[in-house]
Amino acid sequence: MVDSFGYMSLMAPPEERLKFINELDLKGKTVLIRVDLNVPLDEHLNITDDSRIRTILPTVNYALDEGARIILISHMGRPKGKAVPELSLAPVARRLRRLLKKEVVLAPDCVGEEVEKLVSDMKSGDIILLENLRFHSGEEQNDDEFAKQLARLADVYINDAFAVAHRPHASVVAITKFFSKCAAGFLMKNELTYFYRAMEDPARPFVAIIGGAKISSKISAIENLMERVDKLIIGGAMANTFLKAIYPDIGTKSLLEEDLVEKARSIMRKARQKGIKFYIPVDCVVTDRFDVKAETKMTTVQEVPEDWMIVDIGPATSYLFTEALQDAKTIIWNGPMGAFEIDAFSRGTFQMVHSVANSYSLTIVGGGDTDVAVNKVGESSRMTYISTGGGAFLQLLEGSRLPGIVALEDHASRDNQTEES
Repeated sequence: MVDSFGYMSLMAPPEERLKFINELDLKGKTVLIRVDLNVPLDEHLNITDDSRIRTILPTVNYALDEGARIILISHMGRPKGKAVPELSLAPVARRLRRLLKKEVVLAPDCVGEEVEKLVSDMKSGDIILLENLRFHSGEEQNDDEFAKQLARLADVYINDAFAVAHRPHASVVAITKFFSKCAAGFLMKNELTYFYRAMEDPARPFVAIIGGAKISSKISAIENLMERVDKLIIGGAMANTFLKAIYPDIGTKSLLEEDLVEKARSIMRKARQKGIKFYIPVDCVVTDRFDVKAETKMTTVQEVPEDWMIVDIGPATSYLFTEALQDAKTIIWNGPMGAFEIDAFSRGTFQMVHSVANSYSLTIVGGGDTDVAVNKVGESSRMTYISTGGGAFLQLLEGSRLPGIVALEDHASRDNQTEES
């Protein structure tokens, strides 16, 4: 079923489509929980940001309180089906022990006899973290046999890994075929519930902020949002393609997609027809080269020097965008306003963080390193919700169905039909 806008993935509230962990009997059961522990590591393999680990704690603690035996499964990086020591989950196991204040055993693998022996010796309240799923090619191939080996380890399957819900992988999709009891965890519930509130029943005015490097990766999201929002704010390098549709000269070095200029012009035309207030930069920060020590200056978008490039929105644009948020009641933000990794190009993104944080609205932030910017400014506590998903969040913005969610929906539907019969 598709609604009048062609939007498929959130037709009904999550609780009407899925089963959640608190609806299942976990006492005395072995529970396999798919989580996303793909955290950033430094050159010494130390975790630099453990926020992804912290987001799974409510689900893990609930299973502990219910007297379950817990098996956690996750991937780390892209080892391409081979065991890569630098991508072991050992640092994650150490951090979990500290956060949970209890022993977390790291298994030497995620399938096989040795793992099965470890699981068979588990007692209520024990936690085992299996080694990197992607050390096996069957994971990314969505292989039934690999999924079946994982499923043999437990009685119940819980998916609490929203960030990989868009991946048709064995531990996300195929595995649901081999469990009689499947459900989503609390992180997954939060992700879907907040997104549903914003997209299907928003308090208005509803404002979407879309930034990042390329318009090509965001066209579907923009077109889907235009059926829902009252205002659309465009920033980042992708705004250059929209600017090029209006101004002939925006700097020969500015990142843009020439083949999509006409598409950008069409989107702006459609926004006018639909009565959507469409915002693009009016001034910008420019530089002659992309370098920490490069010279920068402010200019209007009509006066970018020929051999320079746009790298951030300017102060007038920041003020314009902030004013556009003044009456907002719902805000969704995906993608930075500039190359904020370099300090001289970061002010536009950081000002937008403050503007969103200061708004009196439901604020949902996700994807495109937007969460990194929010945390860097120290405003994460003032956002209503920060999504853990990058690609998954963007696909929801596009109106796409996520394979991991579909698998849980299908399982819940079969479960309901069985109970009714």
